[in-house]
Parts: sequence; structure tokens; C-alpha cells
Amino acid sequence: MNFAPLFKPGSMAVAGVSLSNDRHPANVIYNKIHLRYPVKVYPVNPKGGIFKRDRVYRGMEEIPGPIDLAVIAVRADLVPETLGQCIRKGAGGAVIISGGFAESGRRDLQERIAAMAREADFPFIGPNCLGIYAPGKFDTFFLPGERLVRPNPGSVGFVSQSGGVLVDQMVKFTEQGLGLSLAVSIGNKALIREIDLLRYLAEDSATKVIAFYVEGFGRNEGRAFVELAAGLSKPVVVLKAGKTAEGSRAVSSHTAALAGDYKVFADVLAQHGIVEARNEFELTCFCESLSHYPRTIDGKVGVITVSGGHGALATDICADLGLQVPRLSEAVKAEIRAGLSANIRDIASLENPVDLTGSSTDEDFEAAVSALGRASEVDCLLLLLLPYSPGISSDLGARLSYVHQQTGKPLVAYVPHVEKYRILIEGFELNNVPVAASIDGAAFMVEAMRRCRPC
Repeated sequence: MNFAPLFKPGSMAVAGVSLSNDRHPANVIYNKIHLRYPVKVYPVNPKGGIFKRDRVYRGMEEIPGPIDLAVIAVRADLVPETLGQCIRKGAGGAVIISGGFAESGRRDLQERIAAMAREADFPFIGPNCLGIYAPGKFDTFFLPGERLVRPNPGSVGFVSQSGGVLVDQMVKFTEQGLGLSLAVSIGNKALIREIDLLRYLAEDSATKVIAFYVEGFGRNEGRAFVELAAGLSKPVVVLKAGKTAEGSRAVSSHTAALAGDYKVFADVLAQHGIVEARNEFELTCFCESLSHYPRTIDGKVGVITVSGGHGALATDICADLGLQVPRLSEAVKAEIRAGLSANIRDIASLENPVDLTGSSTDEDFEAAVSALGRASEVDCLLLLLLPYSPGISSDLGARLSYVHQQTGKPLVAYVPHVEKYRILIEGFELNNVPVAASIDGAAFMVEAMRRCRPC
């Protein structure tokens, strides 16, 4: 099947647009596409008529131009006829928003539309889903545009069986400054499934990291998914629901998915170097880290801080994750000391963590990052930056990024995410250095590289 019309449409049709209820999901989708995105869109309703001065077409075959993507938001029992119209029209593909299929006991209806599509080699997403969000291009979500938080274009492709998890994750990605290449809510995945989108995103040049929220797989599907993911050159991150008996029941009632044996699945992911996130917070951290550093490290961390307490907290978190915070050699400590300013040279602690104290300046941080960037004892730097210190300037992020680029060793920073420190944070982000909003978030970013197989 050709997925290009699904994800890069030039024209769309929205089936189900109501002439009397502007809050209908089809209306929300149509209005949003029509007003906000550079895509030609046609409203469809069997009654025809005029909607906001635009002609409403009675069926897909009435539309004069080609249709790349059809969005179907009609009653479940009307979906087969609408899907048939799309196929006869020669549309490129569809997103079926409508619910009322396997998740509510109508497996027969779901199998019917899947069989129709297979016979016609016609791709569709859904049913019972939000569909597709392509940053700056279009989205099929039936959520008002003013309420939707939209991440900027970026390098993470995210596939979610749950529309709600997808939308919530988009909020978290935006807060973290993490951009999306593509986001897809697949719902009941009657036709197009995770493994199909894994293949597509693996070939998508805009995607560097592929992330999944998974509720369940069909028989033998999980193994095929893992085997394919393990052979890719891109990192794959998975958040799995249905880990408990109670969670499995919730999954089944949501999208009629079979959760399967979670422990077996988790073990297989770890064996194949596929990164499993335990929750949404980890998923965000892992995607952020691997979008910058798609590589494997041993997990020997050099910590630099201005606060002994923050250094101690970071060390505990690293130890809990299985990361090492090794002692530094006398030679490395001497190199750091030689580069420090006179006012902190005798008071800074040059063990690991390296505590530069609250009296440090930009130049002190540069000296520490430079020395640890060349030290063989560590393979990643964790920078705990508290911008309250008077000697630190707003240029420090950019300055340390430049030093980091000279050594190439992964650098992860923690800076409180408030508007007051935006310029400092951007100094890192614009130079491809990930910045976490918490100490544990920064440690998880390091952990992602340790778990990821060689890329």
C-alpha cells in the first residue's frame, strides 16, 4: 500500500459534516483544515447543501477534483458505504474517526471494512481514532484548534493506539521543546498497525526517533515488531500499557486489544536493545535524548554542578538507574583545577560530582566541560545548571555547547524550565544539546543512551 496520500495529502474530503451541528466532529475537522492548513478540503453530507458558503457534496464521487485523504466521521453502520465511495473515487487513503466497532463488540463490522480495504489495496487509519497530526501541514483530530497544543516540527515520529495519550504526550513534548515529524493515533488498527507504521517511519527522512504507545498486539505480531525494530538504524522507544491484570482489562475495553504477557514482551525489548519507557515522563525524556544522541554509551557519567545537594541527588538517581558516577583520576582533576578561576580553585570539589560552587563563572564551567569531555573515565556529561548564581551569564548554554562540540561527548543539561531562563536554555537547544526540566529527567536522558542498542 502507498502511504504517501495519508501523510502528505494535497487534498482532503471530510465525510459527515453537519449542516445543523457545528460541534460535530466532522465539522471541527473540516473547519480546522479549511482555515488553518494549506490543504484543499471538501465537505461531504448525503443531504448536500451549503455550509459556510461552501458547497457540500452528497458523496465522494461528486467531488470534482482528486482526493488524497478522506476523513470519515459518520455513524459506524454508514462507514462501509462511505469507504466504498472512497475506493470507487480513487482516493489515496482514509482516516476513520468513527467509533462503534470492535471496541463495542462489532468485530463483524470492523472485519467488513478491513476486508474491503485489503481487496482494493486501500490504506486507512482506525477506526475509533483521532488519526494524523503532521506539524504545519494538517491534522484530523476532532479537537478544536484553540484547545490543541501543537509541538513544532521536529524529528520524533509517534504512533499511539490511544488518541488521548497522543494528545497528552503532545503537551509534554511541547513543554520540553521536543518537536514531532509525525503523530498517528491508530485506534482499533483494523488495517494499518504498528509494524506498518514502523516500516514507514524507518524510511521517513524527517524522523530520527520512532516512539510507540502500545496496548496490545495480535498473535505473533509483537515478535515481528521487535525483530523489525531491532534491525533499524533509528532508535525505537516503546511505552506499553496493560502491564497488570487490571490494566489488561482496561486495554480490552478501550480498543479491544489483547495486552499479552507484559514481562515476556519487556524482556524481549531489552534483549534487542529497544528502549522501553515505564511512563509518559520517561517517554518524553528518552525521545528528547535519542533525537540528539542516537547512540549507545556504557553509562559512566561525569556530573558538573554548582550545588553539592544537586550533585548528591543526581548521583543517587544515576545509581538507582544503574548508571555509574566514577571517581576521577588525579590527572583529570589537575586539568580541571588548572582551568578554574582563582576565587574557586581552592574551594571547588573536584571529585565526581564536580561541584564548582555558587561562586563559579562561565569560564569555570567551560574548563570543567572541556576537561571531562576528554576524560576516559566518563562517556557522558550531566550538567546541573542553576542560573541563580551571579557569575553565570545568559550566554552560558551557547558557550558550553561550543565546548561540547569540540569533544563530541554527549552532554545533557538540567535547567529549570521557566521563561526567565529561556535564553540560556535556547543556547543549548539551538546547538543540539538536550535540556531537562528536572534532575531525574536529565538522568533519564542519559539512561536512554545506555539502553539503546548500537545505531
